[in-house]
Amino acid sequence: MAGAPHIEIRDLTMAYGDFVVQRDVSFTVRKGDIFVVMGGNGCGKTTLMRNMIGLLPPAGGAVLYGGEDFWSAGPEDRERLKRRLGVMFQGGALWSSLPLGQNVGLPLEEYTDLPPQRIGEIVSFKLALVGLAGFEELYPAELSGGMRKRAGLARAMALDPEILIIDEPSSGLDPIAARRLDELILELRDSLGATIVVVTHDLASIFAVASDSIYMDTETHTMIATGDPREALKSGHPTVRRFLSRGAA
Repeated sequence: MAGAPHIEIRDLTMAYGDFVVQRDVSFTVRKGDIFVVMGGNGCGKTTLMRNMIGLLPPAGGAVLYGGEDFWSAGPEDRERLKRRLGVMFQGGALWSSLPLGQNVGLPLEEYTDLPPQRIGEIVSFKLALVGLAGFEELYPAELSGGMRKRAGLARAMALDPEILIIDEPSSGLDPIAARRLDELILELRDSLGATIVVVTHDLASIFAVASDSIYMDTETHTMIATGDPREALKSGHPTVRRFLSRGAA
């Protein structure tokens, strides 16, 4: 049975000044989906993510979470809606001067009144979920690229968000590390029941994790509805098939 709508994007226009990146972008992400936003470099995937998480207002249209319009909400309601989101940025966005434990604990320190001991327990649990148990005292520079990505994911989960938004999870990783991260994303969806939006152009990741997707086209400056990419590879829009067929061998 399909889940209820968790995220709705309605007639979104993304622009920088007079330059329109994408227009007429509309899609629905249902509870429990792993929804992939895909397309080539420069198509606007990260701009869409910035519109969704509150970093950049869209030029037009609406972003709704559980039926609430994010950009029409007042400051307090917007902050409340942000608390429903966990974001993993492309490079992990870890503070280089802080060990992993403090990096992951920052959202808990900022948004809760939990005592330090309880924060430490939660941090250890989140790091264990991503395969980094016992790494609390290590600094980001002491980790591999894949480990930094997983640490960024642990921090994104610190406040038990309903929705995870993950930007280019496999970027800069070797194929084995990228595959492990894809497997982790699937495990988190299954174990935590989270709704996950993945922004990526990596074909191996798209086929590995996506239950639904859209393709953002650079030529027409709009999206192409896609659905399950495995089905789209067989019978989808010709532009999407060409994009996906590069990784079909």
